Amino acid sequence: MNDVIFETVVTTLAPDGRKHVAPMGVRYRGEHVVLMPFRPSTTFDNIIVTRCAVLNIVTDTRVFAGCVTGRRDWPTQPAERIAGVRLDCALSHVELQLDDMRDDAQRPVLNMARVHEAVHASFIGFNRAQAAVLEGAVLISRLHMLPPQKIDSEMAYLQIAIDKTAGLAEHEAWGWLVEAVRLHREKAAATTAAAAAEITGRPSS
Repeated sequence: MNDVIFETVVTTLAPDGRKHVAPMGVRYRGEHVVLMPFRPSTTFDNIIVTRCAVLNIVTDTRVFAGCVTGRRDWPTQPAERIAGVRLDCALSHVELQLDDMRDDAQRPVLNMARVHEAVHASFIGFNRAQAAVLEGAVLISRLHMLPPQKIDSEMAYLQIAIDKTAGLAEHEAWGWLVEAVRLHREKAAATTAAAAAEITGRPSS
């Protein structure tokens, strides 16, 4: 299997028609796209039931930052060949159908066959701020796993690319990520204070 991972956005539909938008690293293997969603996963659940998904190639990094900060309601259009939706902002999309699956308790492997592909806009080049937002979104998804010092040092380095090359969209996305760090730490501090108050028998504030 090709271990090169490409950052994309996968859209799926629940059986009741609710759409789900999720950033996901994918691998390409010949005519198949390999997805390895963690369990539990709405993306996995939807694919198992509908056997369909749409791979979206996106450079609007607000989608990535939005999804990890609770902003998942992005405009979509109906897919052409499958029961699914693709993002309005996708430069291109690939409609996928489940071909076979290798089950796993943590990360099942879904081999998705390409059903239809379409290009909607040109790729005009790389932007460092877009890459910074993407890396920042990964950090935010791991706030519960990484020490604060690691988050601070990584965010400080990524801030350089934001300051030098970001447009309005990247500044907005970055703001969501910075806010997420602040809210996470405020919640952690409140939890610590409440635990200390319970031990000492004093009010936490």
